[in-house]
Amino acid sequence: MAAIELSGELNVGDTIHIKGHTTDLTQQVDFMQLEHADVTAGKAGDNVGMKVKDHIREHDAVYKVIG
Repeated sequence: MAAIELSGELNVGDTIHIKGHTTDLTQQVDFMQLEHADVTAGKAGDNVGMKVKDHIREHDAVYKVIG
């Protein structure tokens, strides 16, 4: 599980890319939680939780894959 502060809109079904010093992971967002409640979308400023396929680190960058 990862906690991510969003800088823009993110929806369930979107693809994200997580990049860091030792991290390079691309995956689809299967579900998100906001304040322990399941949500289908988040907006800038929300702190959402989501499952990730692998271990990620605190300073890894998360990008929304477009196109």
